[in-house]
Amino acid sequence: MVTCTVRTPHHVLMPALVTLSGRSVRLEPLSLAAVDDLVAAASEDRSTYAFTRVPNGRDEMASYVEAAMAEQAEGRTLPFAIRWLNTDRVVGATRLMHLEYWQGPMPWPPGTRGAVGEIPSVADIGYTWLGACAQGTGVNRESKFLMLSHAFETWNVHRITLKADVRNIRSRAAIEALGAHFDGVRRADSRGADNTVRDTAFYSILNSEWPLVRERLAMRMGLVEAA
Repeated sequence: MVTCTVRTPHHVLMPALVTLSGRSVRLEPLSLAAVDDLVAAASEDRSTYAFTRVPNGRDEMASYVEAAMAEQAEGRTLPFAIRWLNTDRVVGATRLMHLEYWQGPMPWPPGTRGAVGEIPSVADIGYTWLGACAQGTGVNRESKFLMLSHAFETWNVHRITLKADVRNIRSRAAIEALGAHFDGVRRADSRGADNTVRDTAFYSILNSEWPLVRERLAMRMGLVEAA
């Protein structure tokens, strides 16, 4: 069962801070209190981050967390620390990001940021990384399940987008295993973690697709029995 604890700031029009709880994972609002655990997780085996930017050392990690919190305060992202309940340790981070709000008037001039609000219309899931101890354990899948459930069932978003360096076969396989639709590759999309110009694979899940995606994910995670 997925449970959600909501803390709503006063007089702030932005997505409320939430704690998303699952069977073996709890996603907690990212804060400086998690820095020491995040530094330890990121130090376990950095060879696993060939295609992922992960802060190295306490100063970098603190700056990373502060930047995420600043974006959250602007209503542009909802960052989480990933707590693995098996160890009661924070073992990584992730976020709902690139939040867009389609309810208000169209921004002008085109391309400028529109207004923020309490309920995003579309979002990305990204900036996900885990310490080596939690990789391949199901922590990533359950974290994604919790965020997808929140986005589609609480926010009622139209679309969730997920992206990966086209060379990152492991991350792409994990996204595809969620049931996301492969939308294509944007060539020369951005600067890669290895300082090359990277091509990016884009995936998405639509609101109309979520019930079937959810059912299949829940079955794979053992949350429901096969008929």
